[in-house]
Amino acid sequence: MVGGNASSATDFLLAGLFPGSRHSLLLNAAVVLIYILAFLGNALLIVLILGDARLHTPMYVLLSQLSLIDLTLTSTIVPKMAANFFTGERGISWVGCGTQSFFFLLLGTSECLILTLMAYDRYVAVCNPLRYPAIMSPRFCLHMVSGCWVGGSVSSLVHTVYPLHFPICGSREIQHFFCEVPVLIKLSCEDTSVYQSVVVVSSVVLLVVPFGLITASYTLIFLAVLRMSSVKGRQKVLATCSSHLTVVSLFFGPNIFIYMSFTSSHSPEQDQALSVFSNVFTPMLNPLIYSLRNKEVLAALRKLAGRCGAS
Repeated sequence: MVGGNASSATDFLLAGLFPGSRHSLLLNAAVVLIYILAFLGNALLIVLILGDARLHTPMYVLLSQLSLIDLTLTSTIVPKMAANFFTGERGISWVGCGTQSFFFLLLGTSECLILTLMAYDRYVAVCNPLRYPAIMSPRFCLHMVSGCWVGGSVSSLVHTVYPLHFPICGSREIQHFFCEVPVLIKLSCEDTSVYQSVVVVSSVVLLVVPFGLITASYTLIFLAVLRMSSVKGRQKVLATCSSHLTVVSLFFGPNIFIYMSFTSSHSPEQDQALSVFSNVFTPMLNPLIYSLRNKEVLAALRKLAGRCGAS
């Protein structure tokens, strides 16, 4: 593959992040900085959960998986975007595009399922506390997490292989800073309306249904909270649940807009802005959202800081 704007017949060109903007250097540098903060924040949260025995519970196991997904998701798209921008090399191979699309979809789908399981975990903890140890057993947690990764892999494989086989007759320039299914479909000269309908149905299954389950879980949780006599117990439940609901809103909002309105109803600039917000900015916020109001995580952080200071 050659540099610049040239490419082979099977390569693609990535337009980059806001290519028409006069402040592209500033925007790209800001995204790289946010990526570094997101990487360090999620890596630290994983280390805290793995290193503190008090955090070896189902809720924190799922949270560590969320951090792992966010860390890997940002690493799937931002380094390539930064390398292309700062070197002037816009090309990406067919295999590279497929690989990037596969891991992006895998991680996005897995995150959607993990967030749903986190809502179920809170539902069981609040509404069925006596049965919580039996229901959320280590074996069940392992099966849940494995199911998320397997389900994400199957879905992403289907939605990566199929779109890449659509014929492209015109420009091979992708109006995005990474390979994503909705943008790839726009390059095809074949009628893709049937496949677009399949994507919308898949989005309903993987986005709307989980979002509905999360909403139902928290409705039952809030009803249970209203019946609590302990003010301290209410505050603890609401603090934990509000953190999760914030992350759910940040994740599902942009993704439902992108994948449920699959056609040309939104511009490349809107797609890029939503992608940066959902896939780079939100992963940076997640460790902060889950740690600032969480006494257990803050205690683990102080413990780690104490160890580092002592050494």
